[in-house]
Amino acid sequence: MDSNINILILSCGTRNKIVQYFKDELDNKGKVFATDSSELAPALYEADEHFIVPRVDEPGYLERILEICKEYNITGVLSLIDPELSVLAKNKQKFLDIGTTPIVSDYDVIERSFNKYDFNEFLKNNGFNSMKCYVDLETFFKDYSVEVIDFPVFVKPVEGSASININKVHSKEELELLFSRYDNLMIQEYMDGIEYGVDVYIDLISSELVSAFIKEKLKMRAGETDKSVSVIDDKLLDLVKDFVKVAGYKGIIDIDIFKVNNEYYISEVNPRFGGGYPHAYEVGVNIPTQIINNLSHKENKKELNNYDEKNYMMKFNDLIIINELDLGAKK
Repeated sequence: MDSNINILILSCGTRNKIVQYFKDELDNKGKVFATDSSELAPALYEADEHFIVPRVDEPGYLERILEICKEYNITGVLSLIDPELSVLAKNKQKFLDIGTTPIVSDYDVIERSFNKYDFNEFLKNNGFNSMKCYVDLETFFKDYSVEVIDFPVFVKPVEGSASININKVHSKEELELLFSRYDNLMIQEYMDGIEYGVDVYIDLISSELVSAFIKEKLKMRAGETDKSVSVIDDKLLDLVKDFVKVAGYKGIIDIDIFKVNNEYYISEVNPRFGGGYPHAYEVGVNIPTQIINNLSHKENKKELNNYDEKNYMMKFNDLIIINELDLGAKK
């Protein structure tokens, strides 16, 4: 590293491990800064310095983040929550103008990821296996009547994250009730198979896929992988390579994939660090170092299948105690 690299992690929340990993990889050759809107976000207190900032939808949010970047010579900024990704992508040039690189995909790619129906149509139009999806009851019931699709199905918001308001629905009556109560819902066929998560890094300089870690999800909690096992699967990796070539992502992405009857179906993409990324890091898939390399103007070499199979991740609870006098930070 030729000069110090300063990283700003937005909405760090409970993602203590991500902050720790960047600090370890920087190895005192730069600082890790963190923000959150709550002074009770535990990951704040892992950072070298931290800030309490407005919520992303509140006045003054963007101006405050740009101010921090400028004042503290932030080299690269990334977010751990979805709403901020759109803000970073939409205002990418404002950050670049002050010397800060947003580690995020382009705005249109981000927006497509967050609209689950549009994303599914993108998959279908580009020749990838896609799930049957519906945004209106009439079309669903028409297909149901001729046995194109059957119950159970998943009903979820067209836009949303963290598995919020996702329901497994077993009957016509349940389906009609949900559609009468909520707007902007989508019906998705139920995939009865193995679910995988793939932590991917697309080099910011070469735009090439340089790392991919495949894990089978064994247990989920609040939309995040709680237990998983590492997998080497060349067929699935080839799918990821093909997908990345056409999808236009940059930096870190987390891909959810189902395997049903020996066929792979991409479910969705989170264009940020996924909740299960610590599994990848702990077995040697070092995305923080790849980010630091790119911010140092160094292109990463491809490192695929560079981890062992059958390594299990098991998350557990930990805690931080902070005295009231030490709570919060610079506003």
